[in-house]
Amino acid sequence: MPLGRIVKPIKTPRSEAEEDRRFVNALARGLDVLRCFERAERWLPNQEIARRTSLPKATVSRLTYTLTTLGYLEHSPEREMYALGLPVLGLGFKVLSHFEMGRIVRPFMQALADEAQAAVSLAVRSGGWVVYVTHCRSDAPLTLGLDVGARLSLTRSAIGRAVLFSLDESTSDKALASLRAEAPHEWEQGQAGLQEARESFTRRGVVFSMPGADIGAAAVTLDPGDGRECFGLNCGGPASIMTPARLAQIAPRLLDTANRMERAIRSEN
Repeated sequence: MPLGRIVKPIKTPRSEAEEDRRFVNALARGLDVLRCFERAERWLPNQEIARRTSLPKATVSRLTYTLTTLGYLEHSPEREMYALGLPVLGLGFKVLSHFEMGRIVRPFMQALADEAQAAVSLAVRSGGWVVYVTHCRSDAPLTLGLDVGARLSLTRSAIGRAVLFSLDESTSDKALASLRAEAPHEWEQGQAGLQEARESFTRRGVVFSMPGADIGAAAVTLDPGDGRECFGLNCGGPASIMTPARLAQIAPRLLDTANRMERAIRSEN
């Protein structure tokens, strides 16, 4: 499968789109229900879904019934809760299976992971978040527990900040507004050290994890050269091992890996 240019739909802020007669509110609300499930949890009651989506309980009840009927949710009568169904997972795996770039970059990522005795991940932006799409671990006993599909905010993670700083001003403003509306705590907590991180990215092309974070990571961007937004590439592990000094040593190797990955991607374009 060639890495041709991907034509992306023009994204419009939700508040503006809802005024368009082509916008289907029922569909949007159904997707809101599916998105409110976090990675670390399985079952949610209607009441919690209503709280997370800010939808009326009666509306949530109809949506969860419909999604359950279609198989996108599973219902547990004993718990009176809902969980994501296999068709939702299937949609995600179909997207990842077509992620051709993963085939190209994994050897470079694995080599870095083995050398640094750490975890190396590639992520793409989704609204105010970044999502891991490729992940490689070393054989070190302690590495990151995150894997493909993990979602991190643009402001609180090194890889998210690297992607954020690569965006043009208009796109950046929209992404931050989306994050602030969806997860105000993530947005607020992510303001600490944001300017210093931007300066580091401008000077060195590298962003480091926030001081005091449980995870120590260095992150850079990767430009596929086909018109898409930059990807984020990080290398990290437990902060007790990935100290600032250790990350400073890894940073040049991370930048070199990103450069070689870019050349490999563009050679197949």
